Amino acid sequence: MARTRDEAHLYLDLHPCACGSADTTWESGLVTVEGELANRYSGACQECASPREYLFGLPQRPVMPAGYPTFGGPEPSELLDAGEWLWVSDLSAGNVPVDDPAEAERVLRVATAAVAEVVKFVPPGADAVPDDGFWSERGQRVRAAEPGRFQLDRLLVVRDTYQGLVGRHA
Repeated sequence: MARTRDEAHLYLDLHPCACGSADTTWESGLVTVEGELANRYSGACQECASPREYLFGLPQRPVMPAGYPTFGGPEPSELLDAGEWLWVSDLSAGNVPVDDPAEAERVLRVATAAVAEVVKFVPPGADAVPDDGFWSERGQRVRAAEPGRFQLDRLLVVRDTYQGLVGRHA
């Protein structure tokens, strides 16, 4: 299930064509699959012209965009695991341009929102993301490299720090 358009597009960016290219012009629309509505993304790889298609289930309740990016509602993602979200945050925070304030703000918003997505994997009353919050190879590698980064208190400090940096660029 893709909770929002932003989450679906991030997933598509992180899952390139077999040739390795992520460059695809996606068309999307609602379709019915086995009696259920789904959002279909289709296009051709711009590198090798291979057809690409993904079907995403729809959330029970639509998530209203709350600025850029809006990855999802209060529930954790089903597309990306906690490690992948932290990887996205690290990648974004490591590529903040110094000479373009508008782009710096956009990139920092992605980094902030990605950490906020990791926090959603921490169950109420828990102090860290549990084992079942990691199912992808990339996510498991990120966790294995530094498991302490998935402690709730550390995640909240990182999220708040990035949010403060967004305020400086806004």
